[in-house]
Amino acid sequence: MEEGAGQVSHGSPHNGPIPDREILLAAARAAALAAYAPYSKFRVGAVVVCEDGRQFAGCNVENASYGLCLCAERNALSTAIAAGARRFTAVAVTCLDADPTLGPEGRSPCGACRQWLLELAPDATVHLDGVARPYTPRELLPLGFVLDRANQTA
Repeated sequence: MEEGAGQVSHGSPHNGPIPDREILLAAARAAALAAYAPYSKFRVGAVVVCEDGRQFAGCNVENASYGLCLCAERNALSTAIAAGARRFTAVAVTCLDADPTLGPEGRSPCGACRQWLLELAPDATVHLDGVARPYTPRELLPLGFVLDRANQTA
């Protein structure tokens, strides 16, 4: 991977505790500043933490053909997967332009991102900016679609 291509920290891998929630949310806010959101004006940033300590950031990237937009969470997960990561311990998500009165519903990942989190980061702790409590992917998507994982490779 090229230096800085979506990777937040470049320290040595570790199996220590999950980085502090506020540090992760600050990294997600920084990622959101790079968002390409000319249509919705809704900038989103995400950071995923791998079990080896690496962190990967993503931002939303919109397209005039709305179905082709890429959410920050899927951007961060894709970047991490492309770098060889497979197990994740934490995810932080921020929506810089969310109305503070919207509560968790206005700050949580969309359905597609919830499905990605459930499949790719099922054991991660999910931190939402502006929401005090953490969530699990299963809490965000209680009846998510799961195939027989025992027969999957990769």
